[in-house]
Amino acid sequence: MTGGPVRRIVAGVLARLKPFWTTFRSPAVHLSLGFLTLGGFIAGVIFWGGFNTAMEATNTEAFCTGCHEMRDNVYPELQQTIHFSNRSGVRAVCSDCHVPHDWTYKMGRKMQASKEVWGKIFGTIDTREEFLEHRLVLAKNEWARLKANDSRECRNCHQYDSMDLTRQSRRAAWIHQNYLGTGKNTCIDCHKGIAHQLPNMKGIPQG
Repeated sequence: MTGGPVRRIVAGVLARLKPFWTTFRSPAVHLSLGFLTLGGFIAGVIFWGGFNTAMEATNTEAFCTGCHEMRDNVYPELQQTIHFSNRSGVRAVCSDCHVPHDWTYKMGRKMQASKEVWGKIFGTIDTREEFLEHRLVLAKNEWARLKANDSRECRNCHQYDSMDLTRQSRRAAWIHQNYLGTGKNTCIDCHKGIAHQLPNMKGIPQG
């Protein structure tokens, strides 16, 4: 009473699965479909691992400072700030502020960075003088990016909801509460020179 119906159900399920199993193990010219599927899966894992490893390698401080344009110009400025050396020993590297952590936004930023590779190849900024000449444009581009994404990279580490306003100066607490906390402004509106020296701001509106 119990064994017969169960056997029939199992037999029915196996009968339905048999065509799929036959197709799965059937040869594709010289190799079975199962082998090709497994091989494709393994190849996909290897490709994804290699791709992700390469992406992470381009986010390291060593990679970012590998070219003299960065190493000789903006990196020494970062070394003088609290983001580089502080009492807690937590350092923000270049990618923490200039590359989104979320994978989707990260890929978009990497594609934008192709213009920087183009500039490197053709020597757009090859000397200190050329860097200073382009500095305001470069800074305004980065400020606009952070303004548009509500300072996403800043918020990877700094969250308004986690701020203890009582431990801030009266002025800083008031500004954070009335501007950052209400959404009127975002981090980059007030902290443009937080990690690098400001370019010549003559004639540029502040705040």
